[in-house]
Parts: sequence; C-alpha cells; structure tokens
Amino acid sequence: MLDSALLKHTMAAAAAEPNVPSRDVTVQALRKALTSESVPLAQRFRALFSLKHLASQSPGPQATAAIEAIAAAFTSPSALLKHELAYCLGQTKKLEAVPFLREVLENRAEDAMCRHEAAEALGALADVGSIDIMEQMKDDEKEPVAVRETCDIAVDRIRWAHSDARTSEKLKDSDFASIDPAPPMPITSGTPSIPELQKTLLDTTQPLFQRYRAMFALRDLASPPDLPTAEPAIHALAAGFVDPSALFRHEIAFVFGQLSHPASIPALASVLKNTEEESMVRHEAAEALGSLGEEPGVEDVLRQFLNDPEQVVRESVIVALDMTEYEKNGEMEYAMIPGLVAV
Repeated sequence: MLDSALLKHTMAAAAAEPNVPSRDVTVQALRKALTSESVPLAQRFRALFSLKHLASQSPGPQATAAIEAIAAAFTSPSALLKHELAYCLGQTKKLEAVPFLREVLENRAEDAMCRHEAAEALGALADVGSIDIMEQMKDDEKEPVAVRETCDIAVDRIRWAHSDARTSEKLKDSDFASIDPAPPMPITSGTPSIPELQKTLLDTTQPLFQRYRAMFALRDLASPPDLPTAEPAIHALAAGFVDPSALFRHEIAFVFGQLSHPASIPALASVLKNTEEESMVRHEAAEALGSLGEEPGVEDVLRQFLNDPEQVVRESVIVALDMTEYEKNGEMEYAMIPGLVAV
C-alpha cells in the first residue's frame, strides 16, 4: 500500500483545507502523491491505481475530481507514468476523461507510447466522437506506426461497442474485469480450437482487431491456470512475439501480465533480455514479470535491468520489483486507500 508516512502527510495537508469532505481529502492526498516528482515512482503508481478506483466507483463530482487528479500528472516527464495514466482513464468508464485523452492523442510532441495508450483508452470508453480524428490518424503516414495501428483497432472497437454484435454475440465469461482493446472471439460451437485461434492470431493478412479478438480468446482459455487449455494457450500466445508489429507484441506481454502464469516466464524473460526489441515491448514484459514475483528467479532477472539504457525499461523494472515485493509480502491488494476497497 502507499507509504504510510507519505499518505499521512498528504492527507493531513489536504485536511487542513477548510470545508473539504473526507473523500475529497483522499483525492487531494492521492493527487499530491501522483503529481509530485519527489515521490518514488512505485508509490505514484499505487496512488494512480487508487485514483482509478475512485474514478470508477464514486458518484459524479468525486469521480470527476479523481479523473482530473489523474490527468494532472500528464505534465510528468515519465513516459511510463503518462502511458499508465491514459490506460487508467480508459478503464474508468467515464466520458469525462475523453477531453484529456484527446489532448494527449493529438499532441504530436508527446511520446508515441503515451499517444497510443490514449487512443486505446478512447476505444475502451467507446467514444463515438473520437472516431473521426482516429480515422484520420490511422491513415496518416506521418504518424508513428503504433499510433496508427492503435487508432485502427480503437475505431473498430468503438463501432463494435455500438453495434448489434455486442448484444448478439455469445462471449466466454472472462476472469478479468479490464476493458480490453477488443472483445474475445465469439463462441459459435463448443470449446474454441487453440490451433485455430493461434492461426488467426498470427495471420498478418487479418485486421488487427480480429487478431486481437483471437488474442483475448486465448487469454480467457488460459485462466484459471489449472485449466487443461491454459499452457497450450500460453504457448500459442507466446508465438505472437515474432509478429512484425511492436504494438501487437506489447499486447501479448500485457496479456501475460494479466494471466501471471509461470509458463509465460521464459518468453517474457527472453523479450526483456533482447536489447534489440522495442522499449514499449520490453517495458511491458518487465511489468508482466513483476506480476510473477513469487516465482523462482524472476526477481533476479528483473534486477539485471535496473540500469537499462532505456528509461521506460528502467522505470518498469522499478515498478515490477515493487509488485514483486508485494507478492512476497502476501499483501491482499496492490493499491489500497483508507476506507475503500482496493483496485
């Protein structure tokens, strides 16, 4: 949980403001922690996850305050933090986050990793008003490939979210509460075939949205970890690490972080160790390994990259080691705030 001394100090400072309700005090305290460059990065991440919870679960004014608190940290020089801000805003289910995300997406001076995450978040929010700008960006050859590809997927997701397919398709119940860039493949008859899903996953002639649907179908076949389909699905997903799209490879690593299945460790470690790999993929592999912190050797692998030349990888390792420590200590939740259920 948040460092107790930090939380006590920031909450006390917020409480000193006159006529501030207790939940507003919490939001102000977390905002101070999140936006302060003097606060360790791992603690800022925990503050962020707590704010995401408040934004998702609170009524109107409190949710808006939490969203504004998250968006206030977009001034940070850390691309890793800013990309996580965008992701969290997309998971709030609140359209109040849209203006902040569009501003990031349309800012060509911003890091491509952050802009891609902003586009994905707009897709998660199913914001119809963002379709036009993303239609333009996905066909703009001046845009980074990751931004173009994400806009392409996000447009398809928004259209799917507002189509009859959303209610007519039969989808496998998922163990994950995340709003994903694409829904899993619909169930047509019986158990989906892993070889068939892998074929779609790896077929670069298919639209990325369809390939992502195969990816998330494979994810759902790998959870819980004792399913007979779990390890075969993990291996099918790992085959995606040879894909030509860095965006696609990074999403495979993200899915492995959700699954936290030991069978994914060799593939994730290989990605992290490959210094020729794109930093957006390596950083996601590092954070995925952090979710497997209790497994033998994982912490040792991560520590090898604390001084990596790539800042986003270094920072991801710091966050991953914090997650590892949480796993080792057996904490019930990664981020908790007083009086509220953790994210």
